Amino acid sequence: MKSPFVNELALNQPVTACFLVHSKEVREKKTGEPYLSLMLGDKTGKIDAKMWDNVAEVLEVFDRDNFIKVKASMQLHMNRPQLTIHKLRLMPDHEVDFADFFPATSRNVDEMWTELRGIVAGVKNGHIRALLNVLLDDPEIARRYRQAPAAKTIHHAFLGGLLEHVLSLANLCLVTARHYPIIDPDLMIAGAVLHDIGKIHELSYERGFSYTTQGQLLGHMMIALRMIGDKIAILPGFPEPLRTLLEHMVISHHGHLEFGSPKLPQFPEALLLHHLDDMDSKMECMRQLIDGDRQADGCFTAYNTTLERMVLKKARFLEPEPPVPVLSVSSVAAVNSVKAPPADSPFAAALQSALSSAVAQTD
Repeated sequence: MKSPFVNELALNQPVTACFLVHSKEVREKKTGEPYLSLMLGDKTGKIDAKMWDNVAEVLEVFDRDNFIKVKASMQLHMNRPQLTIHKLRLMPDHEVDFADFFPATSRNVDEMWTELRGIVAGVKNGHIRALLNVLLDDPEIARRYRQAPAAKTIHHAFLGGLLEHVLSLANLCLVTARHYPIIDPDLMIAGAVLHDIGKIHELSYERGFSYTTQGQLLGHMMIALRMIGDKIAILPGFPEPLRTLLEHMVISHHGHLEFGSPKLPQFPEALLLHHLDDMDSKMECMRQLIDGDRQADGCFTAYNTTLERMVLKKARFLEPEPPVPVLSVSSVAAVNSVKAPPADSPFAAALQSALSSAVAQTD
């Protein structure tokens, strides 16, 4: 097993460890010489790194999504840990265990999959249940659905993240459908399962997390519509109005035109799906931000551009402040036992002279 992990690195200590390269930039010092600015990581988090010297020797040795082994030291820079790399080398894939480098859900994937399939089995509308089952029964869709992250960086950005997010959303749909009588729970479950299903082809997650060519050109909503259409074509008698409702829920779930939805939610289930999806993603975003924050001091995380705020680290904020030391009775007695210098000592005379001069100057 890899050691140390990012969350085990200690300040002002030498570091010899291997990391996945998440980003690599060549920048210039004030002298015009190049230096490397890297973002390195493993399954426990990411850390900023700089290599200031001997850059030409390693510039072409590695690239983004490669594994490297570094000798470095870690200091604080602007209240955040940063590695200064002294040496590095490329690590071939056979030297690493991929499970050490890619964040994954902490939950059991088989258990989550079984729970989701149970929720789908409880859908009363036969057309919706048939559509969801024919999608999830597809071996390739099932394999990818169980493995894919829900996003590249923003929320549930880890292997199994899509399944964890969808299962959480499906349970929220069931709870809120019981609260609002106008809501059709079958439509809500369909929306939860289908809204991000295009992510399984939009994102590449075999090595690092990035967008596929299909993802760049179409996006997950259009991919989802294609997947839904392909399966409906083999389901005889699927009602066209129901298909339209499901497609609308998929394309409107971002809730705003400026966030990528071509249509705003225009019926209750579509609006509720948007808000539940947004809430679940933001709660996970907050959790990740707090757990992964590397700020050394203070009760707030660094500013997060997605949430447009810093987030309070509540556990640290609620920690009791260390007590103010109180002198014991014996300590007070010891202080009081210290004798003042005799009035006729040279020190006392000098002190009295200085005080008299000070008083005379103020007069």
